[in-house]
Amino acid sequence: MDTRTPSSKEQQDKFSEIRPYRDHEFRPVLEQLLEDPEFIDSMAAFLTPRLARWIPGLLRNIVKRRLRGYIQSIHDVKSMQQVVEFYMNRSIRSTTWGLSQAGMENLRPGKTFVFVSNHRDIVMDPAFTNLLLHRAGFSTLQIGVGDNLLKKPFVADLMRLNKSFIVHRSRKGRELLLALKLLSEYIHQCIEDSENVWIAQREGRAKDGIDRTDPALVKMLAMGKRDVPLCESLAELNIVPVAISYEFDPCDVFKARELHQVQNSGSYIRTASGDLRHIAAGMTGFKGKVHVTFGEELQCETDDAESVAAAIDRQIIHNYRLYETNFRALEILLEEGDVNSPVLADAVAKRSPDNRSRELFERRLAAVDDELRKRYLFGYANPVISRYEYEAAGN
Repeated sequence: MDTRTPSSKEQQDKFSEIRPYRDHEFRPVLEQLLEDPEFIDSMAAFLTPRLARWIPGLLRNIVKRRLRGYIQSIHDVKSMQQVVEFYMNRSIRSTTWGLSQAGMENLRPGKTFVFVSNHRDIVMDPAFTNLLLHRAGFSTLQIGVGDNLLKKPFVADLMRLNKSFIVHRSRKGRELLLALKLLSEYIHQCIEDSENVWIAQREGRAKDGIDRTDPALVKMLAMGKRDVPLCESLAELNIVPVAISYEFDPCDVFKARELHQVQNSGSYIRTASGDLRHIAAGMTGFKGKVHVTFGEELQCETDDAESVAAAIDRQIIHNYRLYETNFRALEILLEEGDVNSPVLADAVAKRSPDNRSRELFERRLAAVDDELRKRYLFGYANPVISRYEYEAAGN
């Protein structure tokens, strides 16, 4: 019987189904993407939606040539991340009023972490976090992406080209259990290999503005070391809660509509094209100020997953930066009688109003359908409500 410890290369091969692409895999994957009609058509619709409808055949060739020019310098992870950094910096200039951070001093240099983050945008949450870490000299992130977003093979390829690993959520029964165990082992391996990891605190974005960690995530993170207690396994991951806050959510109407459909019909049917629209909106839509707060490394003192999840929530809720958009939405709900709380009314009254933000928010709200209006407002107001509820409960 072979009792030796598997080498790092053997461990990585074990994760070939979920791990990001390696340097030698880049060019073949990129060339394959350029020959994928569905990918080309999706890019054409993203770049020039009107022309894509009127002259799809001609545009397909133009887009293919343009994409080939874009990717000619990409041949490995480093060159891919350089391209992403260029476009991220451009995105910050064109779609935000600035990106800021706090708490970076909590991260000890030379140490790697699992960043458990609240989740508001499919692509931009980890992208902004990644850029801030890179600027501060930390290694870039390996990013967990749910397979619910990867219905199109080319989307999975694009994600895995940018240091993303796949989180299998759609499997059932024993297959799901095995997938979660493999995922946990991979995350533990990343930390052992000095790779930082980003993962959302729960499945899906917080469409209602309420940030809560799923205890199932905590259990999954511990599964990679099942021979030790949960708390001990988690301690090896150096978990740091992260709160990302957007002054304006580019997908705010999408989220309100989805919640409305769930209430009215009992479900919301996801589509690959819908997911791509949300991704595009999040990337190109206006966000106002964006702030990322890095919390303190989690000091695990219990093997109870729900208690650990609550400890993560406590940091994320307290570290979430509240903007005028959050307070103005709550103020409207108070005025219209949808919220009744002297404490919240006092918090709204004591804020320092930001007229620029308020005016833009009210223009955006005026364009929202009446049937979506309440959900839209609560999406912005709930972070304030959560903060004061936690404080009232002594958290």
